[in-house]
Amino acid sequence: MARTARARAPDARPFAGQPPEPSQDSPEQENKVSASITIRLDEILAERGMTLTELSERVGITVVNLSVLKNGRARAIRFSTLAALCAELGCQPGDLLSCQPDRSGA
Repeated sequence: MARTARARAPDARPFAGQPPEPSQDSPEQENKVSASITIRLDEILAERGMTLTELSERVGITVVNLSVLKNGRARAIRFSTLAALCAELGCQPGDLLSCQPDRSGA
């Protein structure tokens, strides 16, 4: 039997391995952030009487990476890292993360 090619509907999902179709939003719209997320690691460590070095040893995350989180220079955090921190500190993700509205009116 001969195989025939089927036309793909315009709104159909791409085949596996093909990149997703570009977004209709402009790059400027996609990069706008109306709030900033901060990590309250300093406050929680102080409440627990724990140092960054001690937390690093207990969780298995380098002091440098924890310092990046603590000082607000992190652009992302893995769920596995967040879960490990919460387990060791005895807290919930919401205790570690804080969302501050952007005051620039974006």
